Amino acid sequence: MNNKTNPDNSSNCSPADCTFCEGCSENAVSLQEHHSIRITLDDDTEKECSILSVFSVKESEYIALLPLDENGQSTDGEVYLYRFSLTESGDPVLSNIEDDDEYAAAADAFNVLFERAAAEENG
Repeated sequence: MNNKTNPDNSSNCSPADCTFCEGCSENAVSLQEHHSIRITLDDDTEKECSILSVFSVKESEYIALLPLDENGQSTDGEVYLYRFSLTESGDPVLSNIEDDDEYAAAADAFNVLFERAAAEENG
């Protein structure tokens, strides 16, 4: 995985930090620039998804995506979770989470992030 350097060059950050960080090196992908991503599902259909968050659980990175309809809206509130990494050139790579325990841990971590964001929004 391609780690990025913080603006002050004091430590490396992970892709999960892109959710909150505005200053990565010029060669790094900043997910803040991308509000959505097009994915191909198992049945070969393509789906546009809004990027909700990239987050860490233990030593792995995950991405939470909100699938959008043809009008750019989410009608059912379903969220897709994938394992997330970056190639050497900084391109994002998503992979299915095959293990039920790993999926449960990623879902729990996302739920905590979602609840915190909702609490902050509601003041």
